[in-house]
Amino acid sequence: MYAAGTTATTMTRTGTRSSFKARLRRPAKASAGSPAAFVVLPKAASDKLPRRGRTTVAGTLDGRPFQVTLEPDGQLSHWLPIDPTLLKTTDAKIGDTVTVELASVEREPEPELPEDLERALAGSPGARATWNDTSTLARIDWIHWITTAKQAKTRAKRISAACDMLAAGEKRVCCFDPSGFYSKALSAPEEGS
Repeated sequence: MYAAGTTATTMTRTGTRSSFKARLRRPAKASAGSPAAFVVLPKAASDKLPRRGRTTVAGTLDGRPFQVTLEPDGQLSHWLPIDPTLLKTTDAKIGDTVTVELASVEREPEPELPEDLERALAGSPGARATWNDTSTLARIDWIHWITTAKQAKTRAKRISAACDMLAAGEKRVCCFDPSGFYSKALSAPEEGS
C-alpha cells in the first residue's frame, strides 16, 4: 500500500491535486501492518479524487514523497495511512500539524491478491477467467469487500461467494458500498491517545 520516494516518476491525474494541513493522529489499535499514524483528508481534497472508495495517490508529507492507497472513511471522504518508514523520515510527531500534498495516480496499480483468494481462484478456472478479464478498479473492490470482513468465517463466505459470482461472469462485486457511507461498515481508525 505504501511506497516511499515514488512521486518523482509517478504520473498523477490532472485536476486531483490538493494541498492542505492536517493533524497527525495515532490509531487506537496497533497491529501488524497497521499504519503508524493517519490523517483524515478534508472533504474538499477528497472531493477532487476520482472515487469515494480506495484510491491511490502520490504526494508529499512535509516534503517527503510517498505513494499510498487512501482508505474510505465512511463519510464520503478518505483517510491517509502513514507508514512507519514515512513517519520516521519527517520530524513530525503524533499531534503535530503536517503539510500534505497529493494527487491521484494516472493509472491505479494492480492490487496485491490475498493468498486465500488466490487459492480459491486457482481452484475455479471460470472465476479466474472472469477475474483476469475485469478492470483493476473492479479487482480493488472485490479485494476490499473480502478484506473488510471482520471475522474469518465471514471472509471465507465472501471468498466463496466471490468465486461463485465471478464464475457466473459477474465482473463487479454486487451489494458492496466501497465508500462505506451507506453501509456504515468503513471508517477511519479510531484515534488513540
